[in-house]
Amino acid sequence: MAILSNIAEIFANSGWAVFFTQPGGWKYAVMIALACLLLFLAIHPKFQFEPLLLLPIGFGMLIANLPLDNIIHMEIFINETNHIDWNLLGQIGGMADYIYLGVKLGIYPPLIFLGIGTMTDFEPLIARPSSLLLGAAAQAGIFFTYVGARFLGFTGAESGAIGIIGGADGPTAIYVATTLAPHLLGSIAVAAYSYMALVPFIQPPIMKALTTEKERQIVMESPRKVSKLEKILFPIVVTIIIGLTLPDAAILVGCLMLGNLMKESGVVERIKKTAGNELMNIITIFLGFTVGCSTNAQTFLNLQTVFIVVLGLVAFSVGTASGVLLGKVMCWATHGKVNPLIGSAGVSAVPMAARVSQKVGQEYNPRNYLLMHAMGPNVAGVIGSAVAAGILINMFS
Repeated sequence: MAILSNIAEIFANSGWAVFFTQPGGWKYAVMIALACLLLFLAIHPKFQFEPLLLLPIGFGMLIANLPLDNIIHMEIFINETNHIDWNLLGQIGGMADYIYLGVKLGIYPPLIFLGIGTMTDFEPLIARPSSLLLGAAAQAGIFFTYVGARFLGFTGAESGAIGIIGGADGPTAIYVATTLAPHLLGSIAVAAYSYMALVPFIQPPIMKALTTEKERQIVMESPRKVSKLEKILFPIVVTIIIGLTLPDAAILVGCLMLGNLMKESGVVERIKKTAGNELMNIITIFLGFTVGCSTNAQTFLNLQTVFIVVLGLVAFSVGTASGVLLGKVMCWATHGKVNPLIGSAGVSAVPMAARVSQKVGQEYNPRNYLLMHAMGPNVAGVIGSAVAAGILINMFS
């Protein structure tokens, strides 16, 4: 009997008992199941949706929702003052709490942008500056969804953080959510990266619905050759213009452009490789894991999360549609020299959105190679989402 009593006591003090004895204990089981679903989608050979981020996010969600493990203490970061409680951090903080400081202090997203800059070729954008218009048009989903979120009762800051999902840029979404609505970070991050992973499924129906078969078959002329001087001057000039015009976007755009300048200058090959490989890989692990840890069962499973997921889909869809529609206008204005399909790449899911434009174009004309043309709006979308983030932060922070 003593043995059975000891076993019963061990069980009562374990996380297993929470599922059955605590009110709302079932929520932990739901979150664990959701975490396993994300891991499945990241790992399974038929899917592999954004595995570099969905895998650490899914595992962070898994470990943070094992009852009683206290892997992270969000009360340190989300409280009445909305500032870090340094005293509490020193008392109860663990590894995940200290790594999460990089999210809360806005360190990780700019460093991700630094790495992206080292891998991004701005030549298609420089060769065809009109691509900036397509990148800007695709950000319409952000502000459209902001209005919808306000209508559903979210505050201005919360609505801005939700709307940024439409930029299809995970680090930017995390940066804005951390600044404007940290209590919604988990829901926004999961929605943002899920929709980024679903780009090949969400975009083609919208692209086909808004274009004619004749438009989809348009073969575009090769862009002009861009000189090395133009490539070096571009990140410097863009940083100056955006930094002076919209200071709140300076850190994101500045890090993106610094990475690109490292790449194009050709004089810092060693640190360029570090920024684009080792540093970016480390930050990706820290960012994904800690964001996953922030998805607590008690705060994630609610009606707000449902609204965020739906609004995120609206934001992404409207952004795609806006880019395609402006592409149609440009097609008309140039007498058929612009294929409207490249407008869908204005969302900043680099380079996946550009590849989708290429794939859909080749379905209707096997001789059509739109990838290089679509990369212009695609990288313009990265800049556009960072600018939109700066506007929202300037409005509500």
